[in-house]
Amino acid sequence: MPENLLETQDLSRYFRLAGPWGRGPVLKAVEGVNLDVRAGETLGLVGESGCGKSTLGRLVLALLAPTRGRVSFGGEEVTALPKARLKELRRQMQIVFQDPYSSLNPRLTVRQILEEPYVIHGLGAKGERRAWVAELLREVGLGEEHLERYPHEFSGGQRQRLGIARALALKPKLIIADEPVSALDVSIQAQILNLLEELQERHGLTYLFISHDLSVISRISDRIAVMYLGRLVELAPREIFDTERLHPYTEALLAAVPLPDPARPFKPPELKGDPPSPINIPSGCPFHPRCPEAQLPVCRDVFPEYRETAVEHWVSCHFR
Repeated sequence: MPENLLETQDLSRYFRLAGPWGRGPVLKAVEGVNLDVRAGETLGLVGESGCGKSTLGRLVLALLAPTRGRVSFGGEEVTALPKARLKELRRQMQIVFQDPYSSLNPRLTVRQILEEPYVIHGLGAKGERRAWVAELLREVGLGEEHLERYPHEFSGGQRQRLGIARALALKPKLIIADEPVSALDVSIQAQILNLLEELQERHGLTYLFISHDLSVISRISDRIAVMYLGRLVELAPREIFDTERLHPYTEALLAAVPLPDPARPFKPPELKGDPPSPINIPSGCPFHPRCPEAQLPVCRDVFPEYRETAVEHWVSCHFR
């Protein structure tokens, strides 16, 4: 089994919201996440909008400081590194953002955008950088004729290719792909997913792939982690996950994926009410107010342990 490239232990992040005298309510965006990402794999992280997926990705990259817990990358504890070492380590950890329209500076040309990582890290002379940028464009299916164009001259799919090229510039080991295809048309989504798989095979990349779309996650991931209200509720290899989902929330996510079959009308998942606010998380199992299988009082009063029920299959549920 490959060694772990990334590990989190009890990783948590709280935000104090605005209020009188700065004493507003506390929003628990991420709570007690224990996760490992193996070298060379794609770990898919799925959940509804607002469940803490993107916050977790930013904690991994040290773009946010954790309230509690630790992040280890390649055996080094990221949360304890001095700034100079953290800057060096960031060459190995990059991110592809969700929105290809806002993640690129509209005032810079493609050449300037892709040269920027080399400039920040003091790598290469001007001629070398230009050659490196041209190679990056070829890697993502674009050409040197695009070098002096601006982001507004590209389609959404082409912009996302530029975002991927920028992430590749420093030859990282880990890429956080934060909803990289959610803003794209379905046909373009498939092209970007194929590109990510090709780059992974070519360069031995490791992905933490974040999405709210379980069909996309199932398409690209080796293992799948499900997140609800800042916590992991299920984790399993894709081949097990496809046939033996344990948590009721995971079943609800799958039921929310429409099937392209007119003979099978879409039926929304049987969930009660709306997602609770992360400011006021329910007691016991956080999912119990919406769960069709909840049993009171245990689900209401006792938090379910996150445990391994079978080999590599983890779940947080009293009855699974």
